Amino acid sequence: MPFLSIVIPAHNEARRLPASLEKILAFLATQPYDAEVVVVENGSTDDTLALAQQFAAERNGIIRVIHEARRGKGLAVRRGMLEARGEYRFLADADLSMPVEELPRFLPPALADFDIAIASRELPGSRRVDEPPYRHLVGRMFNLMVQALALPGLRDTQCGFKCFRADVAEDLFSRQTLEGMSFDVEVLFVARRRGYRIVEVPITWYFDPDSRVRLVRDSLRMGLDLLTVRYNAWRGVYDSPKT
Repeated sequence: MPFLSIVIPAHNEARRLPASLEKILAFLATQPYDAEVVVVENGSTDDTLALAQQFAAERNGIIRVIHEARRGKGLAVRRGMLEARGEYRFLADADLSMPVEELPRFLPPALADFDIAIASRELPGSRRVDEPPYRHLVGRMFNLMVQALALPGLRDTQCGFKCFRADVAEDLFSRQTLEGMSFDVEVLFVARRRGYRIVEVPITWYFDPDSRVRLVRDSLRMGLDLLTVRYNAWRGVYDSPKT
């Protein structure tokens, strides 16, 4: 059982994934613990799967590649988190918009007494680099909706870097129902209902103009997903036995 699993959802990431994997592997080579990298390729139409499999073949088992035919970031993350083997399971976007060198801040001994640690671009000490003002504004408007409907007090639920204890990940992701971009809100909402300790960690975050977020369409979809989360909670979906 490795100490750390890094889970990377990857849809059409042939351009960015190789450089990110090189950085991650170089970082892990300096750490004192065993680790694995779990790449979940889902529904790509480029060479993402072949490139990930090539890396896995060359790196002596530290990289595992999971192929999921269907699209959906939430779907990919759920598979990766449930198939990972690490004592801690760290979700990372393929673009590494948060430098991998900041990862130790999400793990013991730097961080203690937590079940989930989420990266935040909105805390004192956080930095956003090169983000267009209009994208920041849209993100803050969505966060106001998230706080009003689901997660009061959490300033940044959508940053793509989060760390879960293994037992917590297995509990939460087995209850996840949303398979798109809003899975973060649902998982954190369920975590609060189940009494898990969530902490926010300030990070430096670099905007990537090749973002996969389609601002208008995805914002509308995510707004509807917030209502779905509330409806699921009212129906008792998150209180039923794990799927």
